[in-house]
Amino acid sequence: MGQEILINWAPHETRVAVVEQGAVQEVHIERTLERGLVGNIYLGKVSRVLPGMQSAFIDIGLDRAAFLHVADLMPNIHAKHATGRETGKDGATPASKAGKVGKTAELLQPDPVLPIEKQIFEGQALMVQVLKDPIGTKGARLSAQISIAGRMLVFLPQDTHVGVSQKIPPDQREALRKRLLALTSDLGGGFILRTNAEDTSDAELAEDIAYLRKTWQRIKESATRLPPTSLIHQDLNLMRRVLRDLVCADTQTIRIDSREQFGELQRFASEFMPDTGAKLALYTGERPLFDLHNVDEEISRALGRRVDMKSGGYLIIDQTEALTTVDVNTGGYVGARNFDDTIFKTNLEAAQVIARQLRLRNLGGIIIVDFIDMTRADHSEAVLTEFRKQLARDRVKTMAGGFSALGLLEMTRKRTRESLAHLLSEPCPSCQGRGAVKTARSLCYDILREILREARAFNPREFRVVASPQVVELFLDEESAHLAGLSDFIGKPISLQSDGAMTQEQYDIVLL
Repeated sequence: MGQEILINWAPHETRVAVVEQGAVQEVHIERTLERGLVGNIYLGKVSRVLPGMQSAFIDIGLDRAAFLHVADLMPNIHAKHATGRETGKDGATPASKAGKVGKTAELLQPDPVLPIEKQIFEGQALMVQVLKDPIGTKGARLSAQISIAGRMLVFLPQDTHVGVSQKIPPDQREALRKRLLALTSDLGGGFILRTNAEDTSDAELAEDIAYLRKTWQRIKESATRLPPTSLIHQDLNLMRRVLRDLVCADTQTIRIDSREQFGELQRFASEFMPDTGAKLALYTGERPLFDLHNVDEEISRALGRRVDMKSGGYLIIDQTEALTTVDVNTGGYVGARNFDDTIFKTNLEAAQVIARQLRLRNLGGIIIVDFIDMTRADHSEAVLTEFRKQLARDRVKTMAGGFSALGLLEMTRKRTRESLAHLLSEPCPSCQGRGAVKTARSLCYDILREILREARAFNPREFRVVASPQVVELFLDEESAHLAGLSDFIGKPISLQSDGAMTQEQYDIVLL
């Protein structure tokens, strides 16, 4: 079965589901008030240089400063250090260049070993592009190596490299590279041919090249005109990125449930992606579009820890700031001839399900998979081969190692945007994200200790405990003797007041 893309549009939110083989593989969500920043280009202002980390914090107008590492800086800055001072192409020192915004975008090659503190300075204006959205407590990740994505090409204005997507078969790459070189050799800048340009004509490539170079000229002009911390180029919205990035040869239809946005996409496709326009279809059915493949149900399940598999086994997925862990369990599956086969079949199915869940949940960073221990080497190899095969279908870059001495599999998946859980959820106000709350009995004992502490510091007429109904009920029943004993010990009455608005861990002790 081919790929189908569903676009559910509303004024406040756009949702996209990628369906393959009848199952939801990816979900992308963009909210009008919370648009992602990846791909945006800013005229940033260096707010702090950190020589010890070979990085810098850049102010791009967000709540948190963004992060730039020296490895992402090199193509943008030129420096000579014969005199031990940083100089630009024109021989000016940093002090003399301060405020000259146009000089920050010079397409020059630096010494790759030059420390960051000799390349940039605090207060300097610098053109940067967002590589990763702010995630959790971390600011956005930036690069000074600008790239602009078109329909068939990615333009690298500060580079001279001409390359071809690694997903195109090796026997075709060299011929495509020669065609691209012939079209771009006299123009300057670097280009990468995208996967969907495998069968494109020279005329279409020339059209894309002209569009990308025009976009770059507009960006450079904005950099000379606008003040630091300004947004000078915004990436396409989600619907347009669907046509640019998600559509492939396997895509059969792109259904959208908004007549207005359908017309907008048709106009965009006719100008930039004529072949894609034929796949667009307006959905006019009575049922909501996402109900066709139970997308909302899949999203709800993707927010949970447990993932049930058809065989009866299940996964437990835990996402933390440092890494994500996936634990495979046999559950109720006992169908194979012997125990080894049962484990093998469970792990084999898990390899397929895990790869899909990583895409669906948009999990990134370090991922540790704890498959069920296998005693046979051929079983382990078969599971690893199947897992890598499934990961190869992911449009996001992944890298999986082998099994460790403890039987764990380590892998990474490139993280550029918030995961589905971080986008749609927030920490529980009761447990503060711990995933558990103290028991009512633990709260009772916390309150008893707090009353004793207060009685030693103050001399009120009475102590009143305001707490959740569960805690008050326990004080009135099983813990009543302990409450009465404390009251006798401190010589003060203790009254109880139930507050249904309080969570189980909330309480207050009022001195009367």
